[in-house]
Amino acid sequence: MSTYTWTSPSNIALVKYWGKHGVQLPANPSISFTLDKCLSQTSLQLVDREEERVRFTFEGEERSGFVPKIETFLDRIGHLAPFLQDHTLIIDSENTFPHSSGIASSASAMSALSMCIASAWADREGQDEPDLKLASEMARLGSGSACRSVYGGFTLWGDTEHLERSSDSYAVPLEQIHPDFLTLQDTILLIDEGEKQVSSTLGHDLMNGHPYARARFDQAHTHIGDMLGLLKDGDFMALAEMIEREALSLHAMMMSSDPHFMLFKPGSVSVIQRVMEMRSQGLELTFTLDAGANVHLIYPESGAQKIMDIVREEFIGYCQNGAYICDNVGSGPQRVG
Repeated sequence: MSTYTWTSPSNIALVKYWGKHGVQLPANPSISFTLDKCLSQTSLQLVDREEERVRFTFEGEERSGFVPKIETFLDRIGHLAPFLQDHTLIIDSENTFPHSSGIASSASAMSALSMCIASAWADREGQDEPDLKLASEMARLGSGSACRSVYGGFTLWGDTEHLERSSDSYAVPLEQIHPDFLTLQDTILLIDEGEKQVSSTLGHDLMNGHPYARARFDQAHTHIGDMLGLLKDGDFMALAEMIEREALSLHAMMMSSDPHFMLFKPGSVSVIQRVMEMRSQGLELTFTLDAGANVHLIYPESGAQKIMDIVREEFIGYCQNGAYICDNVGSGPQRVG
């Protein structure tokens, strides 16, 4: 009997992935940075195969509703980890942040589970450390953005002419990052902690046949090249404009799909307008959103005190129950057992 426990963080995309084809392959490349405190901790116990293929608990409570998704994941990674067919997987997971509220809980959860499986595979092969490329490919087959969470710092996923080693099958870490950006802060305003009205899976599917899909994919490819340059240069204000353009493009795709939907809340819009106003006045602050209402405030570490004063004075009223999370660029998954 073997048990593996890993923590793995969520990530926040700066160039957004929206739309997919095949089996969890991205319609366009994306860039993200890994968070530090928004984590899933997952324990995997492998026992001799029983009638049940998976037993899953979330925060100590049995959640059979998640089992079909995990079984689909296991089917997809069968060729990458064939030894799993001889075992029943006993999985327990928990998050440090609200589930299904636009903070990519599937990214942290599936990357943590993939790290557990990669560790099990490494033990079987007599290797000291898990293969991160393997873990990233497995994580992608569970949740696309999860493949970016197996690395710390900044990560790129998707084939692009702008990075020779890029691939649609797995993510790769970015190494040429300006030192000032390695300490970027991300304060997440929890404007709506509830379940999203439209899942990310459905949102991706709606890009099939979307009237603006081709233009969006072309835009993302161009933005990848631009952002790789900005991340090297260290010009925060130029990076800020690119981050905002990407966030608004993502939500524009949602609002112009058929059927259309909108994940913004009134508080989201109020915060976005105020951030844009303050940056036009010279404040080093920008925003992004994933597929949800919560606003990520991105800013340099040097401005943390001023930004936090603004959060408490102006933005906390838009947060559900006054809740927000202070996070930053993180170092990636950690084994804890």
